[in-house]
Amino acid sequence: MKLFHISDLHIGKQLCGWSLKENQEQVLSQIVDYAGKEHPDAVLICGDIYDKSAPSGEAYVMFDRFLEGLSRIRPQIPVLIIAGNHDSPERLSYASAFLEKHRIYLSVFPPSKEEEHLKKVELADEYGPVDFYLLPFLKPGYLRPLQPEAGAGSYEDAVRFLLSREKVDPEKRNVILSHQFYTAGSCEPETCGSESAPVMAGGLDRIDASVLDAFDYAALGHLHGAQRVGRSQVRYCGTPYKYSVSEERHHKAVTVAELGEKGEEIRLRFLPLSGIQDVRRIRGTLEEVLEAARELPFAGSDVCHDFVSITITDEQEPYRIRERLEECYDHLLEVRIDNAGTRERLSQIEAQEDGAAAPEPMEAFRQFYETVQHAPLSEEGERFMKKLIRKIQDREREEEQ
Repeated sequence: MKLFHISDLHIGKQLCGWSLKENQEQVLSQIVDYAGKEHPDAVLICGDIYDKSAPSGEAYVMFDRFLEGLSRIRPQIPVLIIAGNHDSPERLSYASAFLEKHRIYLSVFPPSKEEEHLKKVELADEYGPVDFYLLPFLKPGYLRPLQPEAGAGSYEDAVRFLLSREKVDPEKRNVILSHQFYTAGSCEPETCGSESAPVMAGGLDRIDASVLDAFDYAALGHLHGAQRVGRSQVRYCGTPYKYSVSEERHHKAVTVAELGEKGEEIRLRFLPLSGIQDVRRIRGTLEEVLEAARELPFAGSDVCHDFVSITITDEQEPYRIRERLEECYDHLLEVRIDNAGTRERLSQIEAQEDGAAAPEPMEAFRQFYETVQHAPLSEEGERFMKKLIRKIQDREREEEQ
């Protein structure tokens, strides 16, 4: 049985204010094209369909077109979808009964009543049936209706409890879809800057991958880099597009998992995905960085259209850095200065703060901004940061209550 494993589409996401619509449309179109050529037995989408719990109309349309493209392939390919931590379960589950008639299966809430269980979908190939268990993102508190005393437990306790209620047949081939933070013992998986705080303080959200031992393949979502967790059959597929410069060296792809007979090793392949623009870091003197733009192949243009984070290393700060860079890089994400002077100023600030009370958040940000940008924070920036800090502080007070 051939499975397409994808996750963390984050439809509607922006990169430092830049729209990713065309790049997301391209990678989703590539996935549909691969499905038409390879004809998998199922497409598994493992959470974080949208980037926000209240997606824009444009985001809904993009996902609808993606599902429509898959549904046109004949014979029809089942699509199995779970909710991630970015998704609104209520919004994602809209029209789920209608979609299921078209072999699109959604699971957005974990069981909340004694008679409820994880959604299970059974498919079959020449070796017999394969049971798919759909486990959407959950927090321990979600289980209070089932297990009142479990509300303060760990995420691992919650997942173990739910899986213990399922009668997973060890004689059959079993696959699980899950969107959580899994680890393999003391081995930490690779995380990225685009993930929204995947690691909680105290490690409460960590789940040891041994809870998934009953499954022949675990299709995971949540982390943005493709990687295995312990055994090769427990995998994060990663995002279909680069959502931060920390993913610069990632090779985005559709993970193809092929299941043979029970007990046979899973065969894995990776079908490459690429957007219209790449995401990259560039470092050097201003002249070196400007020259690099001319060397990058963009249909004869002297302008680099990739999303770029640039670090300038001139000891004497050049004139009009950002303006000159924007003439050659039209999707500039950020400009950093790294030279002996900035490193010395940062070390002085650290020395001054060593052993002293931490500055107020607003003052700390002012110092950081002036050190990096060599300019005072604008009035507009002051207003924005004060509003953002108040919002964060209000949320922290609400959580404490």
